[in-house]
Amino acid sequence: MAHRSVIEFIDSMRERFVRISDAIWEFAELGLREFKSSKLLADELEASGFTVERGVAGMPTAFVATWGSGKPVIGIMGEFDALPGLSQKPVPWREPLKPGAPGHGCGHNIHGTSGLAATIAVKVAMERHGIKGTVKFFGTPAEENFSGKVFMVRDGLFDGVDAVLSHHPSDMNAANLMSSLALKSVRFHFHGVPSHAAASPEEGRSALDGVELMNVGVNYLREHMIQEARIHYVVERGGEQPNVVPEYARSWYYVRAPEVEQMERVYGRVLDIAKGAALMSGTRMEVELIDALYNVIPNRPLAETVVKNMREVGVPPLTDEERRFAEEIAKTIPKEVKENQLRKSKRPGWEDLLDKLMDDEIPEPWGEGEYMMGSTDVGDVSWKTPTLEFNTAAWVLGTPAHSWQSTAQSGSPLAHRSLIFAAKVMALSVLDLLTDEDLLSRVREDHARRLRGREYRPLIPPDHRPPVDFWEE
Repeated sequence: MAHRSVIEFIDSMRERFVRISDAIWEFAELGLREFKSSKLLADELEASGFTVERGVAGMPTAFVATWGSGKPVIGIMGEFDALPGLSQKPVPWREPLKPGAPGHGCGHNIHGTSGLAATIAVKVAMERHGIKGTVKFFGTPAEENFSGKVFMVRDGLFDGVDAVLSHHPSDMNAANLMSSLALKSVRFHFHGVPSHAAASPEEGRSALDGVELMNVGVNYLREHMIQEARIHYVVERGGEQPNVVPEYARSWYYVRAPEVEQMERVYGRVLDIAKGAALMSGTRMEVELIDALYNVIPNRPLAETVVKNMREVGVPPLTDEERRFAEEIAKTIPKEVKENQLRKSKRPGWEDLLDKLMDDEIPEPWGEGEYMMGSTDVGDVSWKTPTLEFNTAAWVLGTPAHSWQSTAQSGSPLAHRSLIFAAKVMALSVLDLLTDEDLLSRVREDHARRLRGREYRPLIPPDHRPPVDFWEE
């Protein structure tokens, strides 16, 4: 009965949730600057009877909404940050809304709204059926760049939570068992001595030389690190004009590996290269930690629960409008790109998806012992409490994330379809966790087994604050 209540409520509120998702898609706000998006979600929860604490963990756009009392305490997460430079109209060809502006190339407008819809639906069902416990919605900013959840975990906001669910749009319906890469995000500041680059170059010490020498050293390091590790960087500042030896230059690095210990070893070598580059260039180097995060701890009982509820709800069929849009988008994705994206998913039988437009299947959880070649601050939450982030198909098969195609689809009817499907699945799964003590026990046991006695220790210092002024630099 409670399951039916959830489905009926979400169906009755469909247009409202679609409007919220589309509004966040239009706002397209960067991490730690999601003021309109955060307020919209928090206001909606407050109007639905939740107690909302805003501006938590030193981030103006982070919030926690709570309803109910006592155990169990089940959390739902929602993201709402966009990506720089991915502005795009909801059309199946490349056309920015505003050239150079941000866009929702990872579908976080859907992410935040699916969590919102599920949270409110769970409250309605708890009230109607006398279900005990507490439901919390965590509004988590800046997943794409500053890892807002890491600060929220460090500051104790997930303490006492029994399990957490989250939904991320994708090109597949999946609750897999893959982990992710631990990550360290660091800026390297090089300080030199300016001089006339032609008349007195011998008097100068080029900060840009320091940056470039470091980059060369790191690129030679790639041959001598584990193949699952990843290093990538940008040069943010390189000087002002050619006839002045650069006094200041700066690079921004991501260092990733499957486990924190592996990531720290690779980072240690990167740090040594940076020190060597400063010595070679006669410059002074400073290190600025942006953030650091853990790999994901999967959870099989949570994944199996989500898959069960996906099958109960059923993949919604495509309407004629949705199919036409999807077919036009699919024409912009080369066959080799689609094949590569499907291969990288490591989904059993991925070859059978090559000729499909959208994922209409609900496979068993897969990926035990595998790593996705990306990172997420969901990892830190998963070390603190049993956690699962599942996917529903909002994009045609083979769509790369962080692309204009994913941005376009995230503001289209395909997104609305995925949003409602995901909200129902998440709400049903939360109800199962609230009412099935045996399930929650198995979830805890699986989490403890995977941790192997390891304890979570934040990778960021206690006094390290979120970079709320980053975009103003």
